Amino acid sequence: MKKRISLFIAVLMLIFSFSSVWAFEIDEEKFSEDVEFMKKVIYFILDNYKYEVNQEDIINGLYEGFFNVLDDYSTYYTPKEYQVLLEDTAGEFSGIGVQIIDINGQVVVLTPLPDSPAIKAGIKAGDIIKAVDGYDITGATSNQASLLIRGEEGTPVKISILRGNETLTFDLIRSTIVISNVEGKILEDNIGYLKVTSFSDNTVELVERELSIFDENNVNKIVIDMRNNGGGTLQSAVDLLNLFVTEGPLVYVDYANGEEDIYESKLKERKYEIAVLINEGSASATEIFAGAVKYKNEGVIIGTNSYGKGVVQSLYHLDDGSGVKFTTAEYFSVDRIPVHKIGISPDIVVENEKPDISKYPQFSKEQKPQLGNVSLDVLAAEMILMELGYEIEKPDGVYDLVSFKQIMKFQEDNFLFPYGIIDFATQDALYNAMIKHTETNTEDLQLKAAIEALK
Repeated sequence: MKKRISLFIAVLMLIFSFSSVWAFEIDEEKFSEDVEFMKKVIYFILDNYKYEVNQEDIINGLYEGFFNVLDDYSTYYTPKEYQVLLEDTAGEFSGIGVQIIDINGQVVVLTPLPDSPAIKAGIKAGDIIKAVDGYDITGATSNQASLLIRGEEGTPVKISILRGNETLTFDLIRSTIVISNVEGKILEDNIGYLKVTSFSDNTVELVERELSIFDENNVNKIVIDMRNNGGGTLQSAVDLLNLFVTEGPLVYVDYANGEEDIYESKLKERKYEIAVLINEGSASATEIFAGAVKYKNEGVIIGTNSYGKGVVQSLYHLDDGSGVKFTTAEYFSVDRIPVHKIGISPDIVVENEKPDISKYPQFSKEQKPQLGNVSLDVLAAEMILMELGYEIEKPDGVYDLVSFKQIMKFQEDNFLFPYGIIDFATQDALYNAMIKHTETNTEDLQLKAAIEALK
């Protein structure tokens, strides 16, 4: 244990020894004294702490504590986390091919991906993953479950599924799964629609596939939807811009050591007329794309102001298989216009309506109604159930047998224990389902404006 901690301290000292390339200077003598003192504190605690401490958790905690003082974008990755990050960045990974989500303490399959080991084996949407290789994952997050499910291509993995009241076990072989972060379709008036949810190494290839379909159908006007696209790799954004924006500088990257990189487009002639949708969830590489389109005046930006993340992180692999990512540069858009903490403002400001659920009573979170109770919480549950399409005769706040059975059905549909009591988990699930339902049935004014802009 002491050897491993000393190694961590040595890594810290090595990092800070390159003070000439950092944006600040460090008092090396004082830092060495602080590190030695920290080692003594750690050893003292380990010698006197009452309970068992996992060595790996200690080391990970030291790393995380260090990176937490830098900024929101700098982080340490364990070897498993680092491998997942590389796979996500590459746009492919080795696994069984399921999209999963954690709901109320259960890991649930949203959908098995086409031509994946999961879909070939018969895993279905709505299946609850109970165990991976015999390890119970009840209460795990989707990220934690993914770490267990993924692995080297060609290796076996045993997945235990709960489907209704039936427990099923699948013996699968992991294979390469391509992550699709691009969706394309043709809208009214022969306008193309591209939704890009992230920038990874395969994003441009996926976009080019959709563009080939557009070309076959003589589509030359395209809505590019980058709302809630949190970014990805800088190079992917630049490569994508080379499909839509003509030659010239696109982004300037200024590093901590004073160096500057300039990324350019080499596109001779613009082929498509584009409208780009952004919102407050559009960040980083998305802002590189939107900024170049806006400031080169080669498309229209529609929506709301973007997030404003104008800094670049570099990723480094460490000898033990882990990795670190920290901020090494700031980028500037066309004509060196700053983006960080400013964002990209749309040419046409359009805000989508926020769901209005004010007509529904708020849950008090003070009681858990049972059969026979009368309360506003029961009324709220009945009104939401009716709006969601459940068979409620008339909301009246009386928790009768009809409402009781519909609550049980809702609980079962949402992977909650179906026992009819409107507990706090059920109240939260009802509220969230109502929000999602309202959003789905609210007109997309931003998309509508983009279509109008291209007509």
